[in-house]
Amino acid sequence: MKAAVHTRYGPPEVVQVKDIPKPIPGPKEVLVRVHTATVNRTDCGFRSAEYFISRFWSGLFKPRQQTLGCEFAGVVEALGTQASQFTIGDRVFGYNDIRFGAHAEYLCIGENEVIATIPDNLSFDQAAPVMEGAHYALHNIREAGIKAGQTAMVYGATGAIGSAAVQLLKHFGVHVTAVCNTQNVALMHQLGADVVIDYQTQDYTRSGQTYHFIFDAVGKSSFSICKPLLKEKGIYVSTELGKGGSNVWLALITPLFKGRKVIFPLPVNSKEDLLFLRLLAAEGIFRPVIDRIFPLEEIVEAYRYAGSGQKTGNVLVRVR
Repeated sequence: MKAAVHTRYGPPEVVQVKDIPKPIPGPKEVLVRVHTATVNRTDCGFRSAEYFISRFWSGLFKPRQQTLGCEFAGVVEALGTQASQFTIGDRVFGYNDIRFGAHAEYLCIGENEVIATIPDNLSFDQAAPVMEGAHYALHNIREAGIKAGQTAMVYGATGAIGSAAVQLLKHFGVHVTAVCNTQNVALMHQLGADVVIDYQTQDYTRSGQTYHFIFDAVGKSSFSICKPLLKEKGIYVSTELGKGGSNVWLALITPLFKGRKVIFPLPVNSKEDLLFLRLLAAEGIFRPVIDRIFPLEEIVEAYRYAGSGQKTGNVLVRVR
């Protein structure tokens, strides 16, 4: 089968499309014929190993999982001898940031892992990006304890995580301010944001508003910059470690003072979360934003674009 393979860490060019053996499902696994996958921040981070700490999961000196792709949508092609939750021909989608494997024509995944059938009203392209960005957004929102009627600001609201956060916060009844660039102001309104701040023409730190929750979905702000924008017991979350790992240390220190604080939750993969997001997607409450679609043969270009900082929402790879 064809697969995108990287045998060393580095820039997008370390990835090559090659022929490798087709996987065989274990007893409790399903074999999925992949139609669509995504190239996302998780894939980019594991490919580059820019954060050295990631190598403790991916392999210290070289990649343990040489075919990345943690999100997928496709069709069940075969079942393991003890697998019973799916049938051959089922349209399925899912998420696996431990074994990866979606940047290939076939992958194996445990039937009890983060996989479910695709709602009838969603295509493969619409289903593939449901989990990664929303999974990070959902976990951070829950850990912050944000409630209906409260206020939140999403900085970097146009990425996969940020655009999911805007939609999920609105679903939970939160008043949302989205910070984005000029070209995506209309999109933010379409996603339900109550207020949109164009950072290219406005200074979000001088809006005069304060928030119960500030979610930096791109890791380009800081607690010190956002602290004056937080209400008395407001919470700041960033998807990045911060300069010198500052967000981790602040998450340990700031709760001791019982005022404004930083949290740095580590998301856990959950089939229940996938089923929750599946329901929202089926009902049209949450729809992942799709920017560009590349064929598998152009995955290097997909990586370049995904890591350029210019994408809006999700970058897809059509495998089939």
